[in-house]
Amino acid sequence: MLRKLNCHAARVGILLIEAALIAGMAGCDYNPPPTRNLEIRTWYDLDAVRDDLGASYILMNDLDSTTPGYEELASPTANGGQGWEPIGRGLWVGTLLGARLAGEIFKGTLDGQGYAIRDLYINRRDVDQVGLFGIAAGGAVIKNIAFTINPTATTGEANGESLRLDEQTVRSLDVAPVGGVGGLLGYNGGTVSNCHATGNIGSDLEMVGLVGLNDGIVSNCSFTGSVSGDWGVAGLVGYNGGTVSNCYFVGNVTGNSDVGGLVGRHSGTISNSYYNYDEVLINGENVVTIGALFDEDFEEWLANDRSLDINERLSREGAYYVIDNVSDFKQLLAFGQDAALKFRLTNDLDLGDEPSFHIPYLTGEFDGGGHRISNLRLNFDSVSPLGLFGYLAPGGEVSGLGVDNVNITGPSCVGGLVGYNGGTVSNCYFVGNVTGNNDIGGLVGRSNGTVSDSHSTGSVAGEGEVGGLVGANWFGTVRNSYYTGTVTGTEYTGGVVGHNWEGTVINSYSTGNVTGASWVGGLVGYNYDGTVRNSYSTGTIVGGIISGRWGTGGLAGANSGTVTNSYSTGNVSCNELAGGLVGFNAGEGSVSNSYSTGNVAGTSRVGGLVGENSGTVTNSFWDTQTSGQATLGGGTGKSTEQMKSIATFSGAGWNIIAVANPSTRNPSHTWNIVNGVTYPFLTWQR
Repeated sequence: MLRKLNCHAARVGILLIEAALIAGMAGCDYNPPPTRNLEIRTWYDLDAVRDDLGASYILMNDLDSTTPGYEELASPTANGGQGWEPIGRGLWVGTLLGARLAGEIFKGTLDGQGYAIRDLYINRRDVDQVGLFGIAAGGAVIKNIAFTINPTATTGEANGESLRLDEQTVRSLDVAPVGGVGGLLGYNGGTVSNCHATGNIGSDLEMVGLVGLNDGIVSNCSFTGSVSGDWGVAGLVGYNGGTVSNCYFVGNVTGNSDVGGLVGRHSGTISNSYYNYDEVLINGENVVTIGALFDEDFEEWLANDRSLDINERLSREGAYYVIDNVSDFKQLLAFGQDAALKFRLTNDLDLGDEPSFHIPYLTGEFDGGGHRISNLRLNFDSVSPLGLFGYLAPGGEVSGLGVDNVNITGPSCVGGLVGYNGGTVSNCYFVGNVTGNNDIGGLVGRSNGTVSDSHSTGSVAGEGEVGGLVGANWFGTVRNSYYTGTVTGTEYTGGVVGHNWEGTVINSYSTGNVTGASWVGGLVGYNYDGTVRNSYSTGTIVGGIISGRWGTGGLAGANSGTVTNSYSTGNVSCNELAGGLVGFNAGEGSVSNSYSTGNVAGTSRVGGLVGENSGTVTNSFWDTQTSGQATLGGGTGKSTEQMKSIATFSGAGWNIIAVANPSTRNPSHTWNIVNGVTYPFLTWQR
């Protein structure tokens, strides 16, 4: 999961909380807490919890500004004006595959017995986790507490520079902080259940909510009040990488990015949890984000013990619920969180009269039935992921659907069909325009799942990780898909995929033109430890230099993975590190059984096939005549005549056979060629 790592203090109003936290943090080896009960009667007693984080405690009376120890431990003048010191702090220790949470983590039991903790003040500018508890996990239980924090408490800021704990930075970090700003918890790695709170929570920076950062489970909870912060800001969970179920929020949320009514930044699971769209204001407006439910539906859901009956709303044909019109489509707000449900579109839909409406979360199956949804218009500066379907959960599926005449603008994870894909997108297409900053794709913004037999046409523009079909393909698969149009980005920009991080691109192509500044490719901008196979590109690729970064290639701007049985015919122009196929073949990068024919122009480190090679290039060729390049970068240069001769390739061990004409295909071989007439072409290609 991706998250920035700064942790900050909270400005929190009145909270009424009953909570239970139970073990659930994988990789943390904690023993069950002792069965003894230690009584808490003063602030001194509560402060002493940090001396034995595995013990069990019971609150014997209210704690407030009149209770002994308040001025010293929990008031605005306590601890040099910092107020209460959160109980429990921790660090992520290790590397990507061996990371674990370590530190002074609360893992005991606190039973409030219905008593209150009031008037708590926190102003922490040099800590990593903020809340009454900083971190609770590994068997912790906190329950039956009425909780208030001094409403005059001020916010804090991070200690040190901003970090991201993700698959990229963790490779070079042995120790990284973990954070969050929460009324109850800064970070939850266990289970929070039966929380019921009212009040105000605020921070100048990120991951702010009743629970700031959740990697565990938050269930049967509610919050009424207001929340403010920078990014990852929401009523219930600021950053959710775990599970939120059977929860709701009513109030107002203010933030700069990844702002939501229920959850802010999200990479986990949502089940039967909502906020009231008509009452909740997000940056002063009613906005559809994950968990939005219209007022009438929300009130019915609450009145019916947090449940709605889909059979009262939609008709059913076999295993599928029928979506026949726009009103039916809106029901996915209420039922899109149920992974067991299947929906089928039976008519084309026009969203021209529904400005800013979309389905922010889908975990079931949506079969488009070969129909299309047109005239979608979305323009948000703080909501992500964003698309017709914002977040397609793991196991979710969208198939047989076209989206036409679409215009979408958002900050990150923006796609014409799906903003973030954790499931499967198949036999779908997009026509329109998509614009944003990072993770911007014509069909899908970011994909950790599968995209197959799909295409997109139109204009795609962004800053980083910009692709005509998929902006960022992280560990996912793109196959049998293509893009035609224009892609414009700054870095990691590609015709089909902008950034292919340990993903797979197979049997796919781009005929679109691609323009960027660094790591720009006709098919893939940067193939990082990924695989590109049986694919090609034909468009014009233009790149340059920005902040000392560069690299442009007809197929891939840079490659540290595998490129095989692929080719490029597009023209390439770049100041430095320009190649007809790959701009920079780095380190472990491998290029085999591939070729390029486009003209290549640049000022330094320019090659007909590869601009610069520190990896491996085998059995691969470029046309020295059409490329204008005779040497450098790896591979073997051949004349145009030799490039159209089967002997060149069969002699290098290619799986190739001659056919009578380009429309005749022999599928028993990877490559076909009309000997003496054409360059090699892939058997499957259109």
